[in-house]
Amino acid sequence: MTNKAPTQFRMADLATRKATTFSILPDGPARAALADELQIIEIRKLRFDGEIAPQGGRDWQLSGTLGATVVQECGVTLEPLVTRIDEPVSRTYVGDYEEIEASEAEMPEDDTVEPIPAVLDLEVLLAEVLSLALPPFPRAEGAELGEAVYAQDGATPMTDDDAKPFAGLGALKAALEAKGDE
Repeated sequence: MTNKAPTQFRMADLATRKATTFSILPDGPARAALADELQIIEIRKLRFDGEIAPQGGRDWQLSGTLGATVVQECGVTLEPLVTRIDEPVSRTYVGDYEEIEASEAEMPEDDTVEPIPAVLDLEVLLAEVLSLALPPFPRAEGAELGEAVYAQDGATPMTDDDAKPFAGLGALKAALEAKGDE
């Protein structure tokens, strides 16, 4: 990403008495490359601001905000759909982080805690946060999937309502009521 400000920080070189601030504002080609990587149409605006502050003796707290305006395809109509994303970002980098080595393990309650990296690459973090913040199934207002009904020639098509477990009871009740009216 072309950016005048640094996007990679060697953790050992950070000031231990004050926060290190950052502001990443990727240029057009960098946004286009990221949009291609995320398989979306376009990233119109993208900014990641925050700070990396020392916490205790050897841990670090990153806090910031990711702001983006993205264009995705509507999952129903395939029309371009513009979405604004404003996502708070928080990561705690700890020196005594223990990796779970079991074949099956529960997810930790706090998934923002990570081991301290030798080099913190904010471009990688930006891409991760943006990919997780994107709407997974973007849908334009009023767009509906509708219902597709298929059947062989001459056969009555089965609808979603017919497949419901109590649909037959409704038809039976209607038939009994019609018989009772006679």
